[in-house]
Amino acid sequence: MEKPAQVSVRDLRISYDLGVLTHDMLAQNPFDQFGEWFAQAADSQILEANAMVVSTVGLDSQGKARPASRTVLLKDFSESGFSFYTNLESAKSLDIATNPNVTLLFPWYELHRQVIISGRAQLVPRNLVEEYFHSRPRQSQLGAWASAQSTPLEDREVLDAQYAACELRFAEQEVIPVPQFWGGWQVVPTRIEFWQGRESRLHDRFVYELNSDLMWYPTRLSP
Repeated sequence: MEKPAQVSVRDLRISYDLGVLTHDMLAQNPFDQFGEWFAQAADSQILEANAMVVSTVGLDSQGKARPASRTVLLKDFSESGFSFYTNLESAKSLDIATNPNVTLLFPWYELHRQVIISGRAQLVPRNLVEEYFHSRPRQSQLGAWASAQSTPLEDREVLDAQYAACELRFAEQEVIPVPQFWGGWQVVPTRIEFWQGRESRLHDRFVYELNSDLMWYPTRLSP
C-alpha cells in the first residue's frame, strides 16, 4: 500500500480577504457587536456557529497550574454574560471552581473571524438550569444521567449499559428530573476582542474593555 503524500504544514495558508473591520463599523457595546456577528455566523455555512472553545486553568497532580481547552456550545448570551451547560463534576467545572477566570473563543474560520471573551464564570441560577434541561431532547437528558463526565471508562459497552439503565429507571416518568450534578456556567466578560482577518496578515483587531466610568470602549490592537 502506498503511503499518503505528506503535507507540508508550513506551506498551508490562505488569504484573508472576506471583510474589514473599522472603528466606525463597531457597535457601541460589545454585546450588540457580538449579536451582529453571531447572526451573520448563524446565517452562514458554519456547521455550529454557537460552538466555542472554553479555556480554563486548573491544578495537576503536583499542584501546578494546568491550562485546558475544550469545545462546548453557547446556549444563551446577553449583557449579563455568556452561558453553557455541563456536568458540574466534570474537569472543566472543577477547574472553574478552583479558578473562575476563563476564556471563550468563537473560531468562525469560514468568515475569517474570531471573537475572544475573557471573564469570570459563575453558576447559572437553578431555575434557568431546569428550564434549559427540560427543553433538551429526552435522549440528551438521559445522557446527562448516564455519563460521569471526565471520569475513566473501561469501554463503550459500560457507557451503553449505563444509558440503558437510565432508560429503564425513568421509563414511567414523563418528566426526567435534573441531576444535582448537572448545571450551567455563565461567563461575565471583562474583555471582548473582535478579530477580522485581512490580507498580508495585517488583521483588524478591536478589544472592548470597561473604562473608569464602567462604559465599554473599543481599542484597536496591532495584528
